[in-house]
Amino acid sequence: MEFKDYYATLGLERSASQDDVKRAYRKLARKYHPDVSKEPNAEAQFKEVGEAYKVLSDPEKRAAYDVVGNRYGQGQEFSPPPGWQEGFTFRGDPVDGAEEIDASEFFRTLFGRMGRGPGARGPGGRGQAAGHRGVNLRGEDRHAKIEIELVDAYRGAHRTIALRTPVADGQGNWTVEERHLEVDIPKGVREGQHLRLAGQGEPGFGEGPAGDLYLEITFASHPRFRVDGRDVYLDLPVSPWEAALGATVAAPTPDGKVEIGVPAASSSGRKLRLKGKGIPGSTPGDLYAVLEIVTPPADSQEAKDAYEALARALPKFDPRASLEA
Repeated sequence: MEFKDYYATLGLERSASQDDVKRAYRKLARKYHPDVSKEPNAEAQFKEVGEAYKVLSDPEKRAAYDVVGNRYGQGQEFSPPPGWQEGFTFRGDPVDGAEEIDASEFFRTLFGRMGRGPGARGPGGRGQAAGHRGVNLRGEDRHAKIEIELVDAYRGAHRTIALRTPVADGQGNWTVEERHLEVDIPKGVREGQHLRLAGQGEPGFGEGPAGDLYLEITFASHPRFRVDGRDVYLDLPVSPWEAALGATVAAPTPDGKVEIGVPAASSSGRKLRLKGKGIPGSTPGDLYAVLEIVTPPADSQEAKDAYEALARALPKFDPRASLEA
């Protein structure tokens, strides 16, 4: 996937103000509007300009985009760094992760689960209503992604999280403000699940209550385990003799070591199911140990002699017999 430099699309420096973004967009939108433009590829250019404006005109999306944007240039091969969104708070529906189908793959990859509610507002908007006597409005809800370790889903945890929120000063300049919250991670939480923190969203206006904060759970990548819903997968190395003769081997799980019985005549790719050893829940997931046969190296005369003896003992064995079927 190619990186999109939205600043370059609008002909702007990264230090551009929100007013600069609006002016650049209006100028380019008129230039490339398909109904009036004579420019080649006007429709595609109009779409690119609109997408750039959608991100840079929204201080929340712009702040998140700038985290990754400083390290890439237009057209460079791009893959979002793991956990890059963690801690950024956004307005919008925390459940509806759909975005416009017409948006680019780059946009959907970065912002496809940030909700579709209204973007951040500058001074005014609901804030203007607060200036009228007797107006009490509930604060807006916010949502953010947080990354936890897989073991936290097995055992539950108490974590301190950092949240980053774009805020405007009296002159309309935006900065990123950071705050810390203490959060209890419940045992059995799933990836993609939302935790609701009542009253931790936007402050209310007048005597209106604060909104809520929704935290979307993501799991940190793990060198051993893969997660699918509540099921957990582990590639389990075994020796050729353990696979051929059967054995009981120790294997790690996110909640500690267990003993697994490897049936005789097992082959690579065989899945051994440990019922209920996945992520806890009213119906807990399972843990699947996927066998991976590892052959020892023939790096000594003794090892070479052993392999030669095995070849003599099994002269009819053909590992490629299935290719001739």
